[in-house]
Amino acid sequence: MEPVIRRATVADAEAGAWCHLLCWREAYADLVEPALLLERTSDHVRRTERWTSHLDAGLVRWIALNPDPDAALEDRVIGFSSPGPARDEDAPTPLELHAIYVRQKWWGSGLGGRLLDVAIGKEAASLWVFEGNQRAVRFYARHGFVADGARSDDPFFGLTEIRMVRPAR
Repeated sequence: MEPVIRRATVADAEAGAWCHLLCWREAYADLVEPALLLERTSDHVRRTERWTSHLDAGLVRWIALNPDPDAALEDRVIGFSSPGPARDEDAPTPLELHAIYVRQKWWGSGLGGRLLDVAIGKEAASLWVFEGNQRAVRFYARHGFVADGARSDDPFFGLTEIRMVRPAR
């Protein structure tokens, strides 16, 4: 069965928060020192509150639902994407892909591409990605994004980010 993708509601906040934290653990395991990664990904209550407040405020988040009807709460949402207005003063596009994550078990399944398509379609967009996350950089490059030379330091994980931009398709 194929995962269903739909817009998240406040009722999805707890499962979405689990996905968010577990995706960080899986995606950043080789990038972030293990103790720091565990510390930054252990506050499920706070992450659920953030998901709830963002969804309450109208933030768009697309979620991919596990096709297994018996999946545990922490495995119900297996990916998500979140588009929105660009946040940079020198934004190269009006649209930014704020986040896109897929659980490791679903890497290579095409789910990331589906989440990207529903989030930004064919529009021009920018995004920020950790410089050392070569798997993600390659994914974005396959979807037409190129680094534009902008760099930023992420204080949460202590890593350098690069900005990537894609023209309209």
